[in-house]
Amino acid sequence: MGRLRTIVARPLAMLAHEPPGWPAFRGRLRSEAITARVGLLLGIAVGLCFGTGILSHYQYTPWSWIAIPSAPVWGYRLTQGIHVITGLAAIPLLITKLWSVFPKLFVWPPARSVVHGLERLSVAILVSASIVEVTIGLLNILNWYPWRFSFIDVHHWLAWVIIGSLLLHIAVKLPVIRRGLTRQALEAPDNLPAGVGATAGAESDLEAPAGGITRRGVLIASGAGAGIVALTTAGQALTPLRPVALLGVRDPQRAPLGVPINRTAAQAGVRQLATAPDYRLRMAGPKPFDLTLAELEAMPTVRRSLPISCVEGWSAGADWDGIELMDLVTRMGGAADSRVVLGSLEPDGPFKRSLIFGPQLQAALLATHLNGVRLTLDHGYPVRLIAPNRAGVFNTKWITQIGLAR
Repeated sequence: MGRLRTIVARPLAMLAHEPPGWPAFRGRLRSEAITARVGLLLGIAVGLCFGTGILSHYQYTPWSWIAIPSAPVWGYRLTQGIHVITGLAAIPLLITKLWSVFPKLFVWPPARSVVHGLERLSVAILVSASIVEVTIGLLNILNWYPWRFSFIDVHHWLAWVIIGSLLLHIAVKLPVIRRGLTRQALEAPDNLPAGVGATAGAESDLEAPAGGITRRGVLIASGAGAGIVALTTAGQALTPLRPVALLGVRDPQRAPLGVPINRTAAQAGVRQLATAPDYRLRMAGPKPFDLTLAELEAMPTVRRSLPISCVEGWSAGADWDGIELMDLVTRMGGAADSRVVLGSLEPDGPFKRSLIFGPQLQAALLATHLNGVRLTLDHGYPVRLIAPNRAGVFNTKWITQIGLAR
């Protein structure tokens, strides 16, 4: 029995002391004041990003009994613009937040109890999920996908992991957050937790050690970084800010016909099919019929000013001329309450088909012209869908078939 006690006691005794060479952090900038204030800004950004992201994801998986509204026509332009702006602004805030709590990674012992261990595990999940989320989100904006998994699914479910673990983290740390948001915490000499190798200093916030940056300086720099990222990105969606959209990856003013192109006809493999002399638009309803390109172009058209908005955050207002989709749906035996499927000439891909119903269907056009000019191949020639308050990827290009969903 005595030997057993010795075997158990030795590792417990080792856990009571930090290992040789264990990192020690000295200083006064990392504090509850910085962590709480940056965390508050980060929480607001994450909340806005999550909410607008859910609205965007609904375009991918709409419920049959809740149609996506067609008004305001700029609704998706606003929500997706906020989503991308807040997501990018969260990056410098996340970096600052992780810097402020980095010493806690080396708290000894690693887990003081089962509850403490579970708490640290939840934080690890929150941090790792957040890093992956902003990384793949940024790469999506750049249209670079160096992975084999579905970005849409992973990005969506990671968002739920982040928001759930964030709410749990806030609930656990609420007393610390409240204390950190006080003025006393900002001006306290040191707030590093015990056991992290912190050395208390005597300086106030207004007296930076050795002329270094103050806590307020860290907060100002962090907020300014997030603000600059937001300002230089927002021009992709907000026309007045377009001249300062230095971080915008799409500039409508330099795009063909004033609308950026994410996927070209060559990338989609439709060049020959879209320009084939035997092109037909097949209407596969209860009263099926085909239309040649000449017959399509001879039909009456209307003009509508509608923005087109992309999940990457850019958007552009444009004038579209085209045939009212409801005219063709009615002619093939459909009605205003039909669920319509549009098929592209694109041989494969997740957006080869799209579903439209409700107010969007009733307001949609089969566009033939963009800003007064016949559609180019890359913009969807011979015809494409354009509907208000709809994600750009679902404004299907190179349409060849229209039918009714079962």
